[in-house]
Amino acid sequence: MSKQVPITTRLLAFLWDYILISVYICFLVIIFIVARPLLIPLFTLNPLIAELSGFLLITLPVYLYFAISESTKLQGSWGKRKMGIAVANLNGNPLSLGKSLFRSTLKFIPWELAHFTIWHMAIPSNYPSYVIYTLLALVYGLAFIYLLSPFWSKQRQTLYDRIARTVVIYKK
Repeated sequence: MSKQVPITTRLLAFLWDYILISVYICFLVIIFIVARPLLIPLFTLNPLIAELSGFLLITLPVYLYFAISESTKLQGSWGKRKMGIAVANLNGNPLSLGKSLFRSTLKFIPWELAHFTIWHMAIPSNYPSYVIYTLLALVYGLAFIYLLSPFWSKQRQTLYDRIARTVVIYKK
């Protein structure tokens, strides 16, 4: 296995990816401005419909971007490739699509849980507030663990990398 990738390199790779994600979100904003009367009900009437709409428009495309790009022979998203790093299995080989989807699912759990709690705070919901605030605390806890977990691992793995049995390595 090659030298461990510092968390700062991984964060810089994500920032490069976030440029692409931001361009996509700007595209969605333009569509939203044009189709506002059709889209407003999706985000104002029901928290579950709002979350599902947000998931389909933002989370799912971003999730698939990471999962698919990290399962190709390139072994990484645009940002990872730009930083010279790759996602691999524990033997250093490319991920299968299934393993990459699993890794990305684990990676995006806090993000989607955050969306769930935000929509249930913004739009009246049947869930008691203690459930929403408990989930929000879980989001912060998971995010904190995800950020700190590479410091507890010899291979600088995040918690989701350890569970998925993957590593981020320097590209050969």
